[in-house]
Amino acid sequence: MPRKSRIDAPGALHHIIVRGIERRQIFEADADRDNFLSRLGDILTETETDCYAWALIPNHLLLRTSNVSIFTVIKRLLTGYALWFNRKHGRYGHLFQNRYKSILLKPFWLQPRKR
Repeated sequence: MPRKSRIDAPGALHHIIVRGIERRQIFEADADRDNFLSRLGDILTETETDCYAWALIPNHLLLRTSNVSIFTVIKRLLTGYALWFNRKHGRYGHLFQNRYKSILLKPFWLQPRKR
């Protein structure tokens, strides 16, 4: 049975979670974290994607998509970073476990008020 497609549309707000393979850390040094953030900044600028928050613990992002799909943004980020990381640390294979998780959020200001 094929996987369900992710729900996405311009302006959608996504909570992105990505886990290292075998729950390993995806940053071994400050240079790793710096590369990830630099790559994230470049991709967000090029795709006009808004980033409201990130927690490099190391795996949470809050992104609002533009006309570029969330799939394209995250694919470019994670693929580029994994290739760079593997070259730098002399390793092979997957860096991330499974697909990234994307939780579609409804902004709090659009939520009905509780009385």
